[in-house]
Amino acid sequence: MQTALLMIDVQESFTQRPYWSQTGADVFLKHVNALIDGAQARGIPIVRVFHTDGPQAPTNPFAHGGEFVRPLTGLAPFEAALTIEKHRHSALVGTPLMNWLIENGIRRVIVAGIRTEQCCETTTRHASDEGWDVDYVGDATLTFDMKTPSGETLTAAQIRERTETVLVHRFAELATVEEALARAR
Repeated sequence: MQTALLMIDVQESFTQRPYWSQTGADVFLKHVNALIDGAQARGIPIVRVFHTDGPQAPTNPFAHGGEFVRPLTGLAPFEAALTIEKHRHSALVGTPLMNWLIENGIRRVIVAGIRTEQCCETTTRHASDEGWDVDYVGDATLTFDMKTPSGETLTAAQIRERTETVLVHRFAELATVEEALARAR
């Protein structure tokens, strides 16, 4: 079964947001770089996904063509088999990704990137619903603390646990970096 790694929204744009935390990013980068290195060593194609939206203004770090729509500092370099820009949460909506996966015989995708509960989770659900097997590498996803509607704080760890809980055995298999790479062909 042919596998591809989806590197979702690992971009400098997030460092411009007030919720950015370098503490979580350091651990994330360690895992995501190990995933990239392992994928490259095994010949697994890597898809680079950038999120762009909002006004074309210097104050918008997600603006198409903006200076922050580039790989996150510290991300291991790699040659992308495909680079896309998405404007929705799922990398499969409004992009050539679905056609590329089909044309290249990809049946399994490995999901990693930023934000755990948004674009990574949404792409995972969508890919599963479209028939792909998905390995969700929680260690290689990143999110940040959030306020609930009632004013409580959900920590990044709680958000990750919630995301993994709703995905496991329904939309994806949870995997460590090593497990995802071992299942890839």
